[in-house]
Amino acid sequence: MARALFDPERGYYSRQIRTVGARGDFSTSASLSPVLGRAVAAWLKAEYKRQPKIRHIIEVGAGDGALMQQVKKALGWSHVWRFKFHIVEISASLRSQQQHRLGSGIHWHHDLASALSATEGQAFIYHNELLDAFPATLLQWDAKQQRWFEVWVPESLHPHEFDPAHFSVLRHTAFANGQRCEIHPSIREWLAHWTPHWKSGAMLTIDYGDEFPQLYHRRPQGTLRAYLLHQRLTGADIYANPGRQDITADINFTDYRAWLHQSGLDEVSHQTLAEFLRSHNAPAQLLDPDGAGNAFKCLVHRRR
Repeated sequence: MARALFDPERGYYSRQIRTVGARGDFSTSASLSPVLGRAVAAWLKAEYKRQPKIRHIIEVGAGDGALMQQVKKALGWSHVWRFKFHIVEISASLRSQQQHRLGSGIHWHHDLASALSATEGQAFIYHNELLDAFPATLLQWDAKQQRWFEVWVPESLHPHEFDPAHFSVLRHTAFANGQRCEIHPSIREWLAHWTPHWKSGAMLTIDYGDEFPQLYHRRPQGTLRAYLLHQRLTGADIYANPGRQDITADINFTDYRAWLHQSGLDEVSHQTLAEFLRSHNAPAQLLDPDGAGNAFKCLVHRRR
């Protein structure tokens, strides 16, 4: 998955992604409506009021730049002039789209640790549908042997070498035979890389997923899937077109929240997207509890 998405020469995010939105391979919540940008701006204003010495805003994985554009517009001139804006982006293709949309006045970085170095560790950070693009490891439960196996490509089962203390899936033994689940050691490693450089501020996480084990209710094949021109692909089709389609998996927020706590961050709030938008006066028609409003979660953390 890491090679298919991020290989420097043939990876989907590195070279092949065309655009985000109606004409691209997939849409994000930011590309569908400006409401999210206004809600993020309201959150930033509230955090700035609480921590007025912080003058840097970082978006990680900014897609085509639509969300930052919306955020800057919603902040208004009275707040925009106070901040320096940063984007962390590893995709040359997406960075080009961001530069075209946003123009000058943005500082780009290849990783979050570098961005935090430029801000002396003091920043407000937000990311929308970032974590679901991290490489996942696919596991399968063997009820007879009462153990988890890692699924390799071409598909075959092999003993895993992961520590159950770090992944809630590995501590669960109540699944039916053949149940598949994903874990994200890549996210845990990412957090370990940059959190020591973050001294103060707040972080907003927006992504789709759920707590464990609810995440896998009625999902015997797990959540791993691919998208090509808005077509959802599952099963063996996930392995087709490597480098030419997006691959994603839902986020296990039980693990993510535990890793942030272990990194020394305090959880301030944990809401659905509908609740987050409602708390920032989003239009009622966008708060469908059966759609993205409930599937997406919004978490706010601060440095302990």
